[in-house]
Amino acid sequence: MASAPSASGPPAGGGRTRLAALGALLPALTALPAAVLVVPDAVFHVVPAAASALDLGAAEVPALLRATGCALPALLLTVPLAALAARRLPAWAVLVTGVVVLLAGLGAARFVPSVPLVAVVRAVQGVGAGIVLPASLVLVWERGGRGLTAAWAGVFAGMLILAMPLALSAVPPAAAGTAVPDWRAALAPVPWPAVAAVAAAAGYPLLRGRAPWALPAARQAERGGLLLPFAPAAGFAFLAVVAAHEWSPGARLIVAVAALAALLGLALAGGRDAAAGSPEGCAIVMIAVGLLCLPVAGPMAGLASAAGHARGDGAAVPALPFALAAAAAVAGALASTRAPARRAVPAGYCLMVTGLLLGLAAAPHDRWTPLLPLVPLGAGAGLALAASLRGAGVGAALFGLSLCFPALLAGQLLVLSLEASWLARLRPVTGTQRAGALLDAYQLWLVIAAVTAALLAAVTARARARRAAAGGATLPGKANAEPGDG
Repeated sequence: MASAPSASGPPAGGGRTRLAALGALLPALTALPAAVLVVPDAVFHVVPAAASALDLGAAEVPALLRATGCALPALLLTVPLAALAARRLPAWAVLVTGVVVLLAGLGAARFVPSVPLVAVVRAVQGVGAGIVLPASLVLVWERGGRGLTAAWAGVFAGMLILAMPLALSAVPPAAAGTAVPDWRAALAPVPWPAVAAVAAAAGYPLLRGRAPWALPAARQAERGGLLLPFAPAAGFAFLAVVAAHEWSPGARLIVAVAALAALLGLALAGGRDAAAGSPEGCAIVMIAVGLLCLPVAGPMAGLASAAGHARGDGAAVPALPFALAAAAAVAGALASTRAPARRAVPAGYCLMVTGLLLGLAAAPHDRWTPLLPLVPLGAGAGLALAASLRGAGVGAALFGLSLCFPALLAGQLLVLSLEASWLARLRPVTGTQRAGALLDAYQLWLVIAAVTAALLAAVTARARARRAAAGGATLPGKANAEPGDG
């Protein structure tokens, strides 16, 4: 089990310790938004402009959409490998490498001349984001402190909710009679967080001080646990890419459900291991956060954008409800430091289920009703995730992170398959009928997500009880494993 840095921290005064913590927090929390913003795909807003610029026929548009969707599969394949690298190499160096790769992918997006290069650029972006995410977590973990880890968890959960609205707001579809902007902007809609992350990473050596801040070397069991999700994630990523455009909605649903079952099995199997397990079920909570945040907030933003487009106001997404939900995620994560983890994790699940059920009353054409589901969802995700990280080792946290994005991909596949199935069954003719069918499918997804969240909460509680009964509530070396014990 890897230990937290409390025992290896510098014997410096409080001022230098705070500066070192700030030096870790700034690059980690600026790199997080840059990485998560790679996941949304806003190209569907500019498909006509892209098809015209690339001289694509109607039959070639699905290939373009497959190309722009390469970022998430590349990201989830990279995270386990980058997690291992961040445990063997300096986390700051790994973070800088990821940010540079990500920034290169964002910059190259403005010059792509063909569909194959679109796929390459989006995959490069996904690789960069996949390197950044575990490196940022390790960088924060090295500094110790419940507050720093909670801040990371809150920003992570909040950005999963805010990412799609930001992308859609940056790339709105052209209204009738207006000029179409360069479609390639949709490949890198929000590049400024990556620039900020580069600047913050450059200042890290000045703030960290001279004393060595590093976690103990990863043991063989931890390294094996970090690589455990790679093969299943690779298989699922391949199936998801193939199924997204060539299989029936029913077949896609089967793939998504099977993937979720496999991820949960991995989380339960890893929970029995001293290196990958945690007393509060961190891996299961990571699956829940990945499944529920972006796959719930993203379609809601899309429905709001479509409603805005129907009103003729430029398809503007009401960003304030999503921003408040992201702020609630940070607040919930920080609040977790004041409550026992055994109570905070179930409370977080309860808030998420409540938010999902309240989503049934939210109307996409209204600017404020999205607050009803989004704020409890964000607060619950931040609270549960931050609390689940307490008592966990860095290996367990990274193992959970490796399961988060396959769960996110499964959630996206579920909601898209439900929408496609609903459209195929109802065969809407007018735009109003199509919008109604999509809303019905989304509300069904909310019910399914709420039931799934309740099941994950029960599984988390069961796993915790089993671990406590087996004497595993306290992990080996927990006194040094939890951030903030120093």
